[in-house]
Amino acid sequence: MNGIIHTRLRPTGSRILGVGAYRPMKVVLNSEICQQIESTPEWIEARSGIRSRRFATADESLGAMAASAGGKALASAGIEVADVGCIVVATMSHVTQSPSVATDVAGRLGSRNATAFDLSAACAGFCHALAVASDMVVAGSARYVLVIGTERMSDIIDPHDRGTAFLFGDGAGAIVVGPSETTGIGPVVWGSDPSGRDAIGHDHSYLEWRDNPKLPWPTMRMAGQQVYRWASWQMAPVARAALEVAGVDAAELAAFIPHQANIRIINMLCKVLALPDTVTVARDVAIHGNTSGASIPLAMDEVLASGMVPSGGLALLIGFGAGLAYAAQVVRLP
Repeated sequence: MNGIIHTRLRPTGSRILGVGAYRPMKVVLNSEICQQIESTPEWIEARSGIRSRRFATADESLGAMAASAGGKALASAGIEVADVGCIVVATMSHVTQSPSVATDVAGRLGSRNATAFDLSAACAGFCHALAVASDMVVAGSARYVLVIGTERMSDIIDPHDRGTAFLFGDGAGAIVVGPSETTGIGPVVWGSDPSGRDAIGHDHSYLEWRDNPKLPWPTMRMAGQQVYRWASWQMAPVARAALEVAGVDAAELAAFIPHQANIRIINMLCKVLALPDTVTVARDVAIHGNTSGASIPLAMDEVLASGMVPSGGLALLIGFGAGLAYAAQVVRLP
């Protein structure tokens, strides 16, 4: 019958087939950030590990960046856009709301029939989207899924806010998920902690701004110390659980690619997890800042380009952010 995929035709597993990235042209150093906040480049780097970040220009829209990264991922995977059954975009900075960024990407890439939708889970969005894509492939809902994280965080931060202005950057990263005879994407360990829902979020709503034009544009705020403690200590058990359900020991990992929130959080997670020196740790945050839903695929692209991890090596991914939402899984790198 049409629309039914027989069990024998469903793949045993799924895996990442290709990776792509787009990094905006404009590089913004700490010294430029300090022109609008009371700080120094040295303080910013000591506090976050960040030396620079990229800010998108008017021509580098969410859709344009996402389509560029997605096109590169498809080329890397050797997959034609016509064969993509679904496009999932993780983003928290799409202020237009509708239509979705994913349909913009579909149009830019020339896709005519693919399902396309956005997913909102902030800095954990990419790992959520990856889990959804993997399940779709294994279930037979789509043979190939294009997963993209794309952000223009510069649109939703206050350049004068000392707590967030120096942290965030813009960019897009993408992967192609497809069928595999073996398991290339482990089970996701995910959840949320709504008791910390107010730790990261906008200072007021767009409705309030609409009704009172004297209010400033709504921008994101963050309780830095609360988020640091939560991410540093509460995310380690999540990462361990992802290793356990995948049946992988930390010593078997080729790479650890966490959300690029802050170098201190990354280093603390490595310490608590007791990762051996043989594991390559992504620290892309130093030059690209925190790109929220785009940070993990951007860091994955950087790690693969460095040649420091083997093709087919295992990587532990974990995303965490506003909500407070989190997700982690072990994947086999392309």
